[in-house]
Amino acid sequence: MRALYFEAFGGPLTVRDLPAPDPAPDGVVVEVAASGICRSDWHGWQGHDPGVALPHVPGHELAGTVAAVGPGVRRWAVGDRVTVPFVNACGRCAQCAAGEHQVCPHQTQPGFTHWGSLAQFVALDAADVNLVGLPDDLAASTAATLGCRYATAFRAVVHVAAVRPGEWVAVHGCGGVGLSAVQIAAAAGARVVAVDVSSEALALAGRVGAEIAVHGEDDVPAAVADLTGGGAHVSLDTLGAAATCANSVRSLRPRGRHVQVGLLPPAQGRPEVPMDRVIALELAVLGSHGMAAHAYPELLGLVATGRLRPQALVTREIDLVEAGAALAAVGAVPGITVVTTFG
Repeated sequence: MRALYFEAFGGPLTVRDLPAPDPAPDGVVVEVAASGICRSDWHGWQGHDPGVALPHVPGHELAGTVAAVGPGVRRWAVGDRVTVPFVNACGRCAQCAAGEHQVCPHQTQPGFTHWGSLAQFVALDAADVNLVGLPDDLAASTAATLGCRYATAFRAVVHVAAVRPGEWVAVHGCGGVGLSAVQIAAAAGARVVAVDVSSEALALAGRVGAEIAVHGEDDVPAAVADLTGGGAHVSLDTLGAAATCANSVRSLRPRGRHVQVGLLPPAQGRPEVPMDRVIALELAVLGSHGMAAHAYPELLGLVATGRLRPQALVTREIDLVEAGAALAAVGAVPGITVVTTFG
C-alpha cells in the first residue's frame, strides 16, 4: 500500500510503498476513501504522544470500505461503507459495559497505537464495537470528518456541555474541531462567539454560525464578558493550549461550564487554570474525548436532514502526495483538509 510515513519525530514525511495490514481476529481492514489531516496527527508526528512508536504512519479520521474481515467479526462484511471513532474501544471492560467507549482504558487508536489511515489501507480493532455504517449518499470526504473532529465537537457541545437555546457559547480556536463546535452550537440555538488569531478562520466561523468574532490576541475574557453581557454560559477550548484553556475558563459567567476538548500535551506546557475563579463563581470544568460508535445515529440523522452540514467545513481535498506538507502546516488553511486520492 501507499502510505504517508515518518521515521523520526518531526522528521521528513514521505509517501512510501509499505506492507498492507492484516485484520485482527476481531477486526477489519478498511480500504481508505478519505482521511482527514488533524492537529492530533501533528502532535503524533512531533512526538507529543507517548503511544506512537517509530517508524509510523499517521491518520485517524477516516471513511472507507471494508476490505478484509477477521474470523471473529459478526456485524460487518467486505464491501460495507464505514467510518470509525478515533477511539477504538475494547468492548469488554467496565467503561465499555456502561457505554462510555470513548474512555476505554484498553483503547486502540489508528494513527497512534498502530499505523493509521493516511494510507490506502488501515486495520481497525474490535470491529463489532467500533465501526459505524455510512449511508450511500454521504460523501467520503464528509464522512471522514465524523471520525474525529465533527463527532468530537458534537459530543462536547450536545452531550457534555448540554448547550441550551439562547445560551452564549464561546469557542476558543477555530480549527476543524472549533468550526465544528461553532456550527453545532448555532444549530442547537446558541449564540456563538468565535475566538481565533486568524482573520480567515474567524470569517469562516461567521459563515457557519458565529454571531461575534474576537481576535485571539485581544484581552479575550474581557471582550467575551463585554459582548455577552457578563460572560459565556459555555466556553470550549478546542485548540488545546495554555493560553486558550485559561482564556476559556476566564470567559465564563457565574456557574458557567468550561469544556476542554483540545489536547494539552505536557511537552507544550501545562495551563494555569484559575481555580480561585472556579470556586468563587461555581464553574464546572469538564473534559470531552471523542464519541462512542453507538452515539453516532443521532449525529448521522441530523446530517441526513441537513440540520448539520459538516461538508461546509471541508475546504480542501488533496492527494496523498500533498499530505506531508499539509500535516506539517496544519492550521495554515482554514477549515478541514481531507486526503481523497491515494493511488
